[in-house]
Amino acid sequence: MTKLRAIFMGTPDFAVPCLAELNKLSTIIAVITQPDKKRGRGQKFTPSPVKTFALEHSLPVLQPAKVKDTNFVEKLRELNPDIIIVVAFGQLLSQAILDIPPKGCINVHASLLPAYRGAAPIHWSIIRGETLTGVTTMYMDAGLDTGDIILKQSIGISSEMTTNQLHDKLMAIGADLLAKTIKLVEQDNVPRKKQNDSLSSYSPMLNDANCKIDWQKSAQEIHNLVRGLNSWPVAFTFFNGQKIKIWRTALSSTGIKDSSPGEIIKITHDGFIIATGNGSIKILELQAPNKKRMTAAAYINGHKLHLPAKLQ
Repeated sequence: MTKLRAIFMGTPDFAVPCLAELNKLSTIIAVITQPDKKRGRGQKFTPSPVKTFALEHSLPVLQPAKVKDTNFVEKLRELNPDIIIVVAFGQLLSQAILDIPPKGCINVHASLLPAYRGAAPIHWSIIRGETLTGVTTMYMDAGLDTGDIILKQSIGISSEMTTNQLHDKLMAIGADLLAKTIKLVEQDNVPRKKQNDSLSSYSPMLNDANCKIDWQKSAQEIHNLVRGLNSWPVAFTFFNGQKIKIWRTALSSTGIKDSSPGEIIKITHDGFIIATGNGSIKILELQAPNKKRMTAAAYINGHKLHLPAKLQ
């Protein structure tokens, strides 16, 4: 059987196992990824994980600033791919691109569509307290993650799982699901199921507004937020005018009578117990400005703390 001529579009480490799997199963004629970005203290231009993999495996790399640019779309036509695979690329594709490959454009999305369409499905599934998520392969259309579903695979979310941990599990599932999807494409035996828009939900991009802890919310909601933002971009609060990142928490049984949300109601050997809008929560790991991540115990040992005190 002649291998499919494939174009791969992706950027972060989540996409790398999918690219590796596609490289085994098809002839990759181009890898398209976001332009190099300045990173780290030295602000050096750094290639994306997908570009790094592609160069290590002698795959041709293209890095358009705008994939919808007319000249670039024409270049894609000239490449004449059978199929385009998209995994966390970071740019929306135009209808002109979607119409190029005869076998279609297929996306690997880290949720059980139609739930959690959008930019940050892994984070939001934990932030919103879900106990089940997964990966979906789908045919792309002009909408945002609205195309026909091909395959799904689910996975449970445990009560203490972080986004970082879930990311790695879904990354492996995604590569496996893509391999199964490619084999179905080769056999011209791809199932298609339309999404039920009435069951859809959205996972917006993360920013300071949705990463700041609101102590008026319940202890469970705050715990979910901290888990969902670990290890990026990390939940935060303010203490004594300083922005403090909160890396790890645990639900607490300490009562909050006569305490206002955000108030430190107790300091223990291993953390702070904070009153919330409903219940209390213990901070176990945090990060002060210009400092490394540390245990709350280490922070307590290095700072003189006097109650009453409050996080904002």
